[in-house]
Amino acid sequence: MSLKVIILAAGKGTRMRSNLPKVLQPLAQKPLLSHVISTAQHLTDEAIITVIGHGAEQVVDVIGSEGIQYVEQLEQLGTGHAVVQGNPHYDDDDTVLILYGDVPLTRQNTLTDLLNLVDEVHPLALLTINLENPSGYGRIVRNQHHLVQSIVEEKDASYEQKAIQEVNTGMMAVKGHYLQKWLSQLSNSNAQGEYYLTDIIAMCVEEGFEVHTTQPALEIEVLGVNNKSQLQSLERQYQAQLAEELMEQGVTLLDASRLDIRGDLTVGQDVTIDANVIFEGTVVLDDHVSIGANCVIKNAVIKSGSDIKPFSHIEDAKIGHNCEIGPYARLRPGTDLSNDVKIGNFVETKKSQIGLGSKVNHLSYIGDTQMGAGVNIGAGTITCNYDGVNKYQTVIGDNVFVGSDSQLVAPVAIEAGATIGAGSTITKNAPAGTLTLSRSKQLTVKGWQKPTKK
Repeated sequence: MSLKVIILAAGKGTRMRSNLPKVLQPLAQKPLLSHVISTAQHLTDEAIITVIGHGAEQVVDVIGSEGIQYVEQLEQLGTGHAVVQGNPHYDDDDTVLILYGDVPLTRQNTLTDLLNLVDEVHPLALLTINLENPSGYGRIVRNQHHLVQSIVEEKDASYEQKAIQEVNTGMMAVKGHYLQKWLSQLSNSNAQGEYYLTDIIAMCVEEGFEVHTTQPALEIEVLGVNNKSQLQSLERQYQAQLAEELMEQGVTLLDASRLDIRGDLTVGQDVTIDANVIFEGTVVLDDHVSIGANCVIKNAVIKSGSDIKPFSHIEDAKIGHNCEIGPYARLRPGTDLSNDVKIGNFVETKKSQIGLGSKVNHLSYIGDTQMGAGVNIGAGTITCNYDGVNKYQTVIGDNVFVGSDSQLVAPVAIEAGATIGAGSTITKNAPAGTLTLSRSKQLTVKGWQKPTKK
């Protein structure tokens, strides 16, 4: 026996008012469907059977095919019809878990609890939830012994049935041979004229089986998305949940309501994060890291004791221990800082390695550069790495001092201990331990008159 997962992801999502299929709408900058697939892949090594329809090519292009078996539902004739498309891809003795591509936040533990309810004696189990306002959901109908009898869709429900607060989430686990049998018996004789997957519950009961149920710990786990308003609401709830998890790990959030995690964030002890910080991709913050307000940090490793000051942008970069970054610094891809480095305000770095204790304090651009230890870069310094066609490297040795408003025209080397006079344009290698500068002769023009306004 093995587990097969079927994800229903064929819907158009008309209420999204978007050319993007509903299951590709982003939650924490990741498609809704990707969240569901990721959870499913933690449950089984088998290919995830994904039923697609509207925007099928777009879905495959965005999600990819690794570990996924796509099947197409050419006509959207209901959830039962959608599951039928997956029939060739599971066996009679498999357990089939049915998930939905627009319900992204169901936890792995919740689904494991659901799967544990299924065996040969109990071939079908449901994930249900009690809602204060069950409007829009199929109701779980139970008998006087509290045993599940059927699911009634709201449009087919009586007045009394609409008062039921226990609802169907759509997620269920079913033994393969029973699933195929019951799907073959579905009818579309209902208000929608569709083949309801939920009708198999009554079939299961009619054969004398008890339908067991379990519920998630959090309502957010079963919330689906049908429009942009619901998407935004789920985003804020999800971010609030992530913020709560960070605080449980000991992170100090100065405003938990103003934090966005759009990827994977790993944190050490005594980390502090100010308001309006965005994390994207994979970010690692070691112990005693401080992140100032309004920073955007993507795919970065920041070692212990480093202080990222407000309004700094960091992408695909490595930052050593006890560094000081910003405010208003931009570290672009390929930046690799050693320990005790200082990158000051309005400094941009790209594809550069900067050595122990070096400082680039103000208004400078350092690109395609190998910089040694103990270097001091004056304000307004530019490594001129691009000739309009090709990129070239600047090499700066240990303990170099570069005066303000200098241009280092690559390819060029500034050897260890050299000093570059302020206002210089350096086009040739500067020898070690010497002063190198390039300045035109200063002139005062006699008789010159300041222009006047006409």
